[in-house]
Amino acid sequence: MLAIIGVLLIIFLGLLFYRYKTKEQTVTAQEVEKVQEYISKIYMWKEDTGDALPTFENINSAPDKWIWEVVKKNIDSYDVITYEQIMEKAKEIFGEGFSKEFPKEGNESFVYNEENQGYEPTNVELDSYNDTFLINKIEKVNENYKIEIVEYIEDYSEEQIDTETGEEKEFNIYIKNTKDEQIVQVKNTEGHTKIIDEVKNNIDKFNKKTIIWGKDLIVQNN
Repeated sequence: MLAIIGVLLIIFLGLLFYRYKTKEQTVTAQEVEKVQEYISKIYMWKEDTGDALPTFENINSAPDKWIWEVVKKNIDSYDVITYEQIMEKAKEIFGEGFSKEFPKEGNESFVYNEENQGYEPTNVELDSYNDTFLINKIEKVNENYKIEIVEYIEDYSEEQIDTETGEEKEFNIYIKNTKDEQIVQVKNTEGHTKIIDEVKNNIDKFNKKTIIWGKDLIVQNN
């Protein structure tokens, strides 16, 4: 009897171990690259959309301005764009669960041109701030990736170009959080790796968000 109980216990513990291992699946380097590429597609500019990456529990509740600016950023052609191309690109980026309809009269992102019977993308005026992110954690949970990103801003307001050589002069890049608080500064000559290292060294001073992506698309504040 004790032997039977022992065997059953081993089987039970084995099942628990199997469930634990399959819940947290291994993420490959190729998958990390794919996730980085996707987030880069949907990560915008604060001066354009109000928030580089807004939070939402359902893509259809995300701000309209952000949605259509993401579509504009990733549109394949900047010639005359059709309504169908806009909607196809939105579905491609946001998934089949995306159900918002682009307004046929146009909006702030795409202006309707009656002569060409198509849409033209509007201009985006950017400042010297580069809104960006780094991936801090990533795991696979069922059909989704669960990603923690760290948001930061690179302030290039002191950038200078040598008029004779056309090359950059040495200048400071100020690394700020999303509250516009300066955290650290690096020289442009120190390279992008130095920026990443400084953000990681001061990670608690930056805003973090969790992105659920795969079958769903959800963005949450940490």
